[in-house]
Amino acid sequence: MHSNQYRIASYGIFVILVLFTLLTFRHYGISNDEEVQHVYGRLLLEFYQSGFSNQSAFHYKNLYLYGGFFDVIAAILEKLTTMWLWDMRHLLSAAFGLLGFLAVYKIAVTLGSTRTGFLALLLLALTAAWSGAMFTHTKDIPFATCMTWALYYTVQLSRHLPKIPLNISLKLGVAVGCALGMRIGGGFAVVYLILALLVASLIVKKNWSARVQCLSVSAWYLLPAGLVAFAIMAVFWPWGVMSPDHPAEAIKAFSNFSFNMLTIDDGMVTSIGEVPRTYLLNYLMVRLPEVFLLGLLSLCLVVMANYKKAGSYLTSQHALLLSPVVIAVAFPLAFVLITKPALYNGVRHFTFVLPPLAVLAALGIDQALNALQWSKRVSLAYATVVAALSVVTLSVLIHLHPYEYIFYNHLAGNPAIAEKQWESDYWSSSLREASKALMSTPIPARTAPYLVAVCAESFQGSAYLDQRFEVTKNWDAADFYMSSTNMNCDQVLQGKVIAEVKRLGTLLAVVKDRRQLEGEARYARPAPN
Repeated sequence: MHSNQYRIASYGIFVILVLFTLLTFRHYGISNDEEVQHVYGRLLLEFYQSGFSNQSAFHYKNLYLYGGFFDVIAAILEKLTTMWLWDMRHLLSAAFGLLGFLAVYKIAVTLGSTRTGFLALLLLALTAAWSGAMFTHTKDIPFATCMTWALYYTVQLSRHLPKIPLNISLKLGVAVGCALGMRIGGGFAVVYLILALLVASLIVKKNWSARVQCLSVSAWYLLPAGLVAFAIMAVFWPWGVMSPDHPAEAIKAFSNFSFNMLTIDDGMVTSIGEVPRTYLLNYLMVRLPEVFLLGLLSLCLVVMANYKKAGSYLTSQHALLLSPVVIAVAFPLAFVLITKPALYNGVRHFTFVLPPLAVLAALGIDQALNALQWSKRVSLAYATVVAALSVVTLSVLIHLHPYEYIFYNHLAGNPAIAEKQWESDYWSSSLREASKALMSTPIPARTAPYLVAVCAESFQGSAYLDQRFEVTKNWDAADFYMSSTNMNCDQVLQGKVIAEVKRLGTLLAVVKDRRQLEGEARYARPAPN
């Protein structure tokens, strides 16, 4: 295929993704923390509408430690549209996900070719932790998208050091500001920038005085970026700028963030504060599709095969552009390995690592195809493997819909095994389908509503159930029980299973009828580990 053909194919993938979003965004269930996030967005909006007098947003749970960029936008759209709130949030989140695809394509084309861009789009589209999560991970995906655009502009400014064009500086400031307007973790983008500038100064300048001058001039030209980023952060995270100590307080809180919650890593159940250092790496190994892993392996092999050229390559202009992407992958992984933070839900908190990883994997496949040009047969065989693995993953995602985000590759075993050995439907998205199954169950009419216990946030059941049912926190008294099977929560209450939510033979959620239970059989019990 020629350059224009890959460009057209990339446009085709993007159009398919847009259509997929518009046709399916109503299929996805509400995630666990969407209610508190949206309440926080409403409170921030009230803070501004009240002329800064209503400061209840800064006393609402621990949400003040976060910025409200996404949630404020959702709160505004809530007033402007008649769309059901949760569907609107999912469509908005997916729109951010689509912008993330665009950023990945632009980075990949900058570093390689239109073929590289096509491959990066394909790999990220097949990565369920992005394409399947972008509807319901309404903080992780928007944050990761802003981080990816910040990375793109960091790559772009590397072309112009030390005199960075004003438009690039301003755009970088917008991206970083939006990221900081959601999480203090947006500071990673600043770290990437600083490290990239240090690497660039080592490459383009030959002595230390010239390098220091390069860095000082670059810092001056990046001053607009800093001002814009601070202004945007201040708008969407006002608590963060109300005291010089607040950002540090947020960093400290998230660095020691741990509570009474369990996670699972290859069958080993642990407290989220006691996860192994390799937790994130382990999840990346089983969450990324096989073709993605092939791309990363190919990149490693190509680099090893050309190690003799490494010295000249590291002084090339291409290294200037590539170094921010490598840093954007290496730094957070090193951060996790060294600091061993509390982690759970697999790769969710480090979703922002997926886009730069997709770029590197695309470069690996692209460079492998170039390296294999000596043999059309071998090159065709490699391309066939890439295509076959892509088709296999796409088939699995189609069968999992709308629970694509629980995808695991074959290194985790078959879906039934992976569901027990790793975190599965941790957002309890399957409760949407379970609720519909309960409502379709024939039950006698009565004056008082049937009580339903839900192993999730209460609103994840009440949002879907009709007036015949009422979600209760008194689980022992519940007539029915709905639960996902993640972490064996479905075994907390007994009852006759009257409905199941399954994909690829994997049980995701159950509905239990408890009306006939008596005595101790009605009591809740701890979920078995």
